[in-house]
Amino acid sequence: MEPATFVLFGATGDLAKRKIYPALYQLFIEDKLPSSFSLIGLGRRELSDETFQSNVEQSLLTFSRSGVKDAEGMKKFLRAFRYQVLEVNRKEDYKKLLQMVEEREQSLNLVPNRMFYLSVGPEFFETIAANIHESGLGSANGWKRLVIEKPFGHDLLSARQLNLKLNQAFNETEIYRIDHYLGKPMVQQMGQLLHASLSELDFSSRKIASVQISAIETLGVEERAGYYDHAGAIRDMFQNHMLQLLMMLTIEFPNRSKVDEVGKIKRQIMKSLVPINKMDVHNHIVRGQYGSGVIKGEKVVGYRDESGIASDSQNDTFIAARLQIKDPFWKDTPIYIRTGKRLNEKATKIVIEFTSEGSSKDLLIIEIGPNEAISIQRSEAGKELSNEDIAARSQLNTLEEGAKDAYEILIHDALVGDKTYFAHWDEVELSWEWVQPLLDAYQENLLPLHIYPSGTYGPDESDKLLARDGFHWWFDSKNELNNYGTKGESYTYEYNT
Repeated sequence: MEPATFVLFGATGDLAKRKIYPALYQLFIEDKLPSSFSLIGLGRRELSDETFQSNVEQSLLTFSRSGVKDAEGMKKFLRAFRYQVLEVNRKEDYKKLLQMVEEREQSLNLVPNRMFYLSVGPEFFETIAANIHESGLGSANGWKRLVIEKPFGHDLLSARQLNLKLNQAFNETEIYRIDHYLGKPMVQQMGQLLHASLSELDFSSRKIASVQISAIETLGVEERAGYYDHAGAIRDMFQNHMLQLLMMLTIEFPNRSKVDEVGKIKRQIMKSLVPINKMDVHNHIVRGQYGSGVIKGEKVVGYRDESGIASDSQNDTFIAARLQIKDPFWKDTPIYIRTGKRLNEKATKIVIEFTSEGSSKDLLIIEIGPNEAISIQRSEAGKELSNEDIAARSQLNTLEEGAKDAYEILIHDALVGDKTYFAHWDEVELSWEWVQPLLDAYQENLLPLHIYPSGTYGPDESDKLLARDGFHWWFDSKNELNNYGTKGESYTYEYNT
């Protein structure tokens, strides 16, 4: 791997502490970082290098996946870390940063390869990229890469404008849009495991009746009110994570995708997704907002009673959608997607239901979180499954314990220049094009906002959406799955105010 300088904007933020530093440390102890490596952390706070290194060490002791077992190795890792104060809008700070980067490159004999990781609020993306360009930080005789977190825009127009601005400083080959769902081991290995399962079950000739993709959680808005009340479930989860899961699943049918064709086929899927006219949104989309209720035996307040949320907020915390793909293989298969907060459990899973002549329903279940496995289950149509039924599920494939964290995989890929599992601009634009009529319908009050009790599986209208086609959401009975109440992934950023 080529030597590199890792420039981290938002170095004192929650995402850096919980994910980025532990991922880098894991890569370090596995000898997957460049042998010559420098990290410069940036933030608004005044910190010495020693304090910064101490803070990084504490984050590793708290969040490292494998733990810190080698004190000398830790010290060697931390020696690569330096800190500098930077105000996003202050141009002279970027000149000072350039001087520090060049001094470090010279002292360590580093080739001027520079990765700029923006672990900051999206409102700062344009400004930082422009200042990197204007200051000369990105003009060295080496590669440069820009890594940015979601969200990429808040609608189609803003996404296009942001991309245009970024392209003035970086070209598309240099922009790495992280969607951490694409870094999850089960998502990346889904095709291989899926086809092994289909072969073993002789399902290759069976027709798929429906597909369900769910990403649900027990958490509420937590400390993210300032961001979430402007984003909602549709922007926070649906436009990016959920549509990416849809793409990653459907590119594997009817045949396995080659790794070098993943991006091209994903874009074909998005182009084949049947658009929804804003006047017809009510036939395909259900939106909801959580009210008060009970989660794991404790009473919780409704969304509008959360700190920082307006008492008359019309923001969505739940969305369910019925989609169709205009493709010979998928044209008659409904695809249902849902995501929401303050629901009965925490789980991310895909359920593929196959057609059958009798009452038996064969399901292929892909669990992405909190468990990671692919299994088969046979059950009678309309029958609620018991704990015994669940225990009898045949597990076909599972990931090994201690599987890599998504950020380990994605940061390593960015360092080696592999963009396979990063969102390409075309995918982002096509996703926003599909979602924009929904946003217009929201804005014009063409779709009702249903209040659902916390601790349920969302509005009743979500069940009716499937019932119209003769289907129901699988595994929504209290007895069907354990109630996973583990903490979800939410982060605060250094530059958010």
